[in-house]
Amino acid sequence: MSKEELKQVSDSKITKKVKKGEPLFNEGDKLNGVYCVRNGVSKLSKLSENGKDQIVKLASKGEVIGQRSVIAEEHTNLSAVAVSDMELCFIPKNSITDTLHKNPNFTLEVLRHMAHDLKEADDVIVNMSQKTVKQRIAEAFLYLKNNFGEDKDGYLALTLSREDISNVVGTATESAIRIISEFKKKGLIKSSGKRIAIADEQGLLDLVEGF
Repeated sequence: MSKEELKQVSDSKITKKVKKGEPLFNEGDKLNGVYCVRNGVSKLSKLSENGKDQIVKLASKGEVIGQRSVIAEEHTNLSAVAVSDMELCFIPKNSITDTLHKNPNFTLEVLRHMAHDLKEADDVIVNMSQKTVKQRIAEAFLYLKNNFGEDKDGYLALTLSREDISNVVGTATESAIRIISEFKKKGLIKSSGKRIAIADEQGLLDLVEGF
């Protein structure tokens, strides 16, 4: 963007704070702008016909949410809910679409960003079809560590409920609880309440790779 375009966006943006558990938007909503994550994490999920949420992405600092719906002028295909307290910048639709029409370099970058999201969606589909539930849960724990880090006590900094973990990997909550318990018995992880720590990272990696 040019300096003038950046100023237009900066002048139009609205800072919003969302508490843990609150929705940014619901599936089927019509968005009037996009959200840029300044702090916190949101889960993006799709409601299946049997009423179960499938979490398709965790959006964190620096990521943009809702751009596909705004650019395609469609109702949202996913819902977005805060899994931690969040601070967001809301940029109105006009600021985005006006720049798309005037700035081909910006349009190209938006297309690249959406293509990256599509690649991630492809990877999710492949994982769901080719990896076992145990492998997917092991991979989820490694993903949480690599992307969100650990707290001062060595536990995963982002705490997901057992239901959220099951929704990430696409299984029943009961199955996720059983596998997490099995991982604890094998010394792969340890837990304290809802908090989980990775105790044997190489063991989880070997499980993901099928060893």
